[in-house]
Amino acid sequence: MTAAEEAADPARRAVALAYGAADAAQGLAPRVVASGGARLADAIIARAREAGVPVHESRELVAALLGFDLDQRIPPALYVAVAEVLAWAYRLEHGSGAARAGAAADAP
Repeated sequence: MTAAEEAADPARRAVALAYGAADAAQGLAPRVVASGGARLADAIIARAREAGVPVHESRELVAALLGFDLDQRIPPALYVAVAEVLAWAYRLEHGSGAARAGAAADAP
C-alpha cells in the first residue's frame, strides 16, 4: 500500500507501547514498539489480540504517538494520556466491571 492510500484512510492507524515492571522500577516511561497504518495497523492489532493484550481505541492518542521513532520513550506531555490507558488495561485485566463498561464505550 502506498503512502497516498494510507493517508486516504486515517482511521486505520495503530501504535503499540511497551511498559513493564522493570521500566516502572527504574522510573522509565513507556516506549513505542510498533506503529503504522493500514495493513501494518491491522497486523499490530491482530498480534496484540493474539497475545491477550488489551486494545484501546483513541484516535487522538494514536495520532500523537505516530510521530515517535521505534524504541523511543513517550515524552512527559503524553504521560497523563498514556497513564489513563495503562490504568484502563490494568482494570480490564483484573476484572473491574467499570473497565468493561469503558471498553464498550471506546469501541466504534
